[in-house]
Amino acid sequence: MEDKKIRVAITHGDTNGIGYEIILKTFEDPELLELCTPIIYGSPKVAAYHRKMLELQTNFSIINSAEEAKDGRVNLLTTFDEEVKVEIGQPSKEAGEAALKALDRAMTDYRSGLYDVLVTAPINKKTIQSDLFHFCGHTEYIEDCVGEGHKALMILMNEGLRVALVTTHLPIKDVAQAITREAIIEKSRIFFNSLKRDFRISNPRIAVLALNPHAGDEGLVGKEEGEVIIPAIEELEAEGIQAFGPYPADGFFGSGMYTKFDGVLAMYHDQGLAPFKALASENGVNYTAGLPIVRTSPDHGTAYDIAGKGIADVNSFRQAIYTAIDVFRNRQNYDEPLENPLPKLYHEKRDESEKVRFAVPKPRHDNNKPANTEAPKERRKPANTEKPKEHGEPAAAPQEGPKEA
Repeated sequence: MEDKKIRVAITHGDTNGIGYEIILKTFEDPELLELCTPIIYGSPKVAAYHRKMLELQTNFSIINSAEEAKDGRVNLLTTFDEEVKVEIGQPSKEAGEAALKALDRAMTDYRSGLYDVLVTAPINKKTIQSDLFHFCGHTEYIEDCVGEGHKALMILMNEGLRVALVTTHLPIKDVAQAITREAIIEKSRIFFNSLKRDFRISNPRIAVLALNPHAGDEGLVGKEEGEVIIPAIEELEAEGIQAFGPYPADGFFGSGMYTKFDGVLAMYHDQGLAPFKALASENGVNYTAGLPIVRTSPDHGTAYDIAGKGIADVNSFRQAIYTAIDVFRNRQNYDEPLENPLPKLYHEKRDESEKVRFAVPKPRHDNNKPANTEAPKERRKPANTEKPKEHGEPAAAPQEGPKEA
């Protein structure tokens, strides 16, 4: 397969936050242009304002359509012509409107096939609300625009941990009602397929967290584990999905048990994201699985408190770009052998009494032998191929696919 530069669309996010700072700082390194062709959806005037204020040297070329983007340079696509007042560190409706215009143009261009992957800078979920945007965040909006009927799954990840969520931006009072057997199974299937296709893990192992403290203590502090979560895990196991648990979240993360799995399915937002951000404060990536589009973002917000000070850390944003490129290539490599499958090979020979078929013999399988759990080796650390233990017990250390481009 020819190795071509991947077109990375980047939306500028909230213009009063650190979006432009992390974008411009990232592309101060010219070597990144050897890996991809960035197309920044935003405002040249706002970009120039941030560049001057922060005394950055990143050059960019102004374009009016994604078709004009050129390799080897930072392309900045003008998504609106009107002036935008920049109020560093302050939420404003004007900044929210600017963020939405960039995001909406990016959605239109994706439907036209004008770029390969999308990386979104942080938005303010309140100021972006309008008649056109009535969603809890990027994930829900992108699913609605270009999901083509597929359901999105939020995964927070770095090189050693992937945490997916059954429920996302939902008030705590509504969480228990939303934790159903169907929801757990649906999200687990998306997670499992993403781990295989997007991260090239041959037989993923998923840890499922409990909803209640101490996993419900056999019904003393909650019945969801016995009535909902365990039946869902058993159904997943019957489908061939290696799901284990439910595990109490505190002990699971506190003991480092998460290192024994390829992915962790949390029941609600803070159950998964609080420990993740404590463990991956500098290089976490928010990945939207389950959709045709490859979309990532840094795992932080607009950071109004440090906006304009020149101290924003770009590592999470840079890792978001690397992850998007890795997933795009992994999907290509995964899908390529499936595009033109070999036809069934047999010919027929008839005699007077019967038809005899000579077919290519099928490989023999031992039904009592587990499938191969070996996954592609991770770049940064050796993997452990120990087989997972019985239902509810810790599994072996996961083997992960490539993380950086």
